[in-house]
Amino acid sequence: MPEEKLELVTLTDRQKKARRNRSVAIGLALGVLVIIFYVATIAKFGPSILNRPL
Repeated sequence: MPEEKLELVTLTDRQKKARRNRSVAIGLALGVLVIIFYVATIAKFGPSILNRPL
């Protein structure tokens, strides 16, 4: 099987910054989603969920 060279794409500084901004936005969105699920769980089960015996 002949070896094939990969064609690599070189990103410009502008593209790197855009990629980083997208990554930060996705991270923040996931963090907010986790907080929403946590608050919704506490709201559904009530504060007594924190007082359960271990």
